[in-house]
Amino acid sequence: MTDRPSRYGRTASEPRSRTRWEVQRLNTPNALWGSNGVAFGPDGRLYAAQFLAGRISAVDPATGDVETVVPMDGPVQSPDDLAFAPDGSMYITDLVPGRVWRRSPQGAYTLVSDEVKVPNGIACVGDRLFVNEMRMNGRLLELFPDGGGSPRVLTEGLALGNAMQLGPDGHLYYPHMVTGQVWRISPHGGEPELVAEDVHEPVAVRFDRGGVMLVLSRGRAGIVTRVDLHGTGSRSVVTSGLAGLDNAAFDAENRMFVSSFASGGITELHPDGRTREIVPRGLDGPFGVTVDLAGTVYAADHYRVAGPDSRAADAPDGVTTHVLRPFAHGISAQDGLLHLTSQYGEVTTYDPAHGTTRVRASGLRQPTGIAARPGGGLIVAETGAGRLLALADDDTVTVLAEGLDHPVDVALDGEGRCFVSDDQLGAVLRIEDGRAITVADGLDAPQGLTVLGDEVFTVETGSRRLLAISLTTGEHRIDAEDLPVGLPPGTARRTRPALFTHGMPGVPDPFAGLAAAPGGCLLLSANGEGTVLRLSPRSPRTDTRGAGQRPAGEPREDGSVEGSPLSPSTERIHHDQ
Repeated sequence: MTDRPSRYGRTASEPRSRTRWEVQRLNTPNALWGSNGVAFGPDGRLYAAQFLAGRISAVDPATGDVETVVPMDGPVQSPDDLAFAPDGSMYITDLVPGRVWRRSPQGAYTLVSDEVKVPNGIACVGDRLFVNEMRMNGRLLELFPDGGGSPRVLTEGLALGNAMQLGPDGHLYYPHMVTGQVWRISPHGGEPELVAEDVHEPVAVRFDRGGVMLVLSRGRAGIVTRVDLHGTGSRSVVTSGLAGLDNAAFDAENRMFVSSFASGGITELHPDGRTREIVPRGLDGPFGVTVDLAGTVYAADHYRVAGPDSRAADAPDGVTTHVLRPFAHGISAQDGLLHLTSQYGEVTTYDPAHGTTRVRASGLRQPTGIAARPGGGLIVAETGAGRLLALADDDTVTVLAEGLDHPVDVALDGEGRCFVSDDQLGAVLRIEDGRAITVADGLDAPQGLTVLGDEVFTVETGSRRLLAISLTTGEHRIDAEDLPVGLPPGTARRTRPALFTHGMPGVPDPFAGLAAAPGGCLLLSANGEGTVLRLSPRSPRTDTRGAGQRPAGEPREDGSVEGSPLSPSTERIHHDQ
C-alpha cells in the first residue's frame, strides 16, 4: 500500500482484511510523532525530540533517513528539547516528570536534575548547562551535571519559557510565550532585559550563523520574525505556512531546518519562505476520527483538528490543518459542527464556518470518546472518572452510568441505544437505565467504537484487529488484522507520566478512533503510523465469505447502499498546509 517508511517499524505488516473490506490509507504515514526540539549532533545529523512518543530520532538532512536514538521505552518519558555539549553529550529536558537527562556519546543515561518544574528550553554554553520552565512564573536555571550542587536561579517570572539560545552578544535569549515577548539575560545573572514585544506567538528564539535573531511562531501560519539587533531593531516577517512551528537549527552552511509540534516532519525553510521537505509531515496521532455529511474527514490530532486530503497539490503529506486546538482527543461531526473532547478536561463545540468555539463542559477527568445524538446533545466517555455523561443542548450534564473501569469510546445505534468500549475491562458494553450490560467480553484492549447496520465494530488495540459483533446474535468476526495502532511491535509498554503536572498536560494515552462513513465505509485512526485508514466494502465478486452473502452496508449490484447519503466516489477528502 506504501513504500514510505513509517514510525511503526520498517518490517511491520500491512493492514489487511480477509472478509468484506478493501483497506486504503487516506494519507501517507508520518515518520515522527510530532517534532519538538531539534539540534545538530557531532555526527552532522539533526536530532529531533518527540514529546508525544517519548523518543528522540536522528535525521540525515541529505537523505531524510530517520533512526531512533532514544527509544520510547527507555528512561526518558517526554523529551521536549535537547542540546549538545562540546564533549558530544546530549542533554534532554523531560517535560512532564520534570527531569533533565544527560546521554553520553556511548549511550549511557544520567539524571542531571529532578528539581526543575516543566523543563523545556535548554542550552549548552561551553561546559555550562541552562534550562528554563514552561509555566507561569517559571524560572531560568543553571544546572551542574557533574554534581556541583542545586540548580542556580538566574531569573524568575517567565510567562511560559521555551526554546532559547546564546546570542552573539553572550546573552541567553528566550521567549515568553504568553506575553509575546523575547527577553535576554547574561549567563552570569543580573537583571533580564526586554528585547522585543508584540512578537507573534513566540515559541523559539534562534540565531543563524550570521548572528541574525529569528523568532518562530507556534501559530497556524508558520510565521518567522527576523529582528535586527545591531541597528534600528527593525523586523521582517516570513510566513512559511508550516502550522505549529516548534524549533529550528542551522547547519554549517547556514541552512535553516524547522520542526513542528503539530504535524511532525523536518523542513528546510529558506529566508524567502520557500520550503523543502526533508522528513514529510503528517498526523501526530490521529486519535478520534469523524466525517461530516459532505464527506470531509476530520481527525482529533492532539494539537489540532486535521484531516486527510489527497487532492491538494500544495500538501505533499496529504493532511490539512483545519484549526489548532490544544489536546484534542475525541471528535464527532453533526450539522456542520465539530464536537471535541480535550485532555484538559473540556468538551467543546467548534464551528468551522465561523471559526468559533463554545465550551460545553470543563473540569472533567480525561474525557475521550464523544458521540452526537441525532436529536441533539452529546454523549461523552469520561475515561478518568469511569463515567458516561450526557450533555444537553443547554450544557446540562447528566451521569448516564458510573463505576465503569476505563470507558474509552461511545457509539449510538439507530434506535439511540448507547454502547461503550472499555479497554481495561476488555469489553463492549450497552448502557441501559444506568446499568452496563455486556455485549462482548474477553477482548484485547478495545477502543474505537462505531455501529454500522446491525453490527458494532471495535478496534482491539492489543491484538491490532478490527472486530465486528452482531447485535442480534452476539457472534464475533475478525474483519481486519495487522492494524498499525498503539505502540510499534517490540516496544515494551510502560507507565505514562501523570496527565497533568503544574497545570500543564502530560503525554496522552493513545486512542485508536473508529467511525462509520458514507458508502457503508469505516474510518480508523491508525495512530501507530499517523494515518487514517478507510475500509470500503468489497464488491460481492471479491467477498471471500462466499457468493450471495452481501454484508450490511455493502453496495448492491447497482452501486447504491442502503441508508447511505453518499457513495464512496462522492466522498470528499481534504489536504494540508
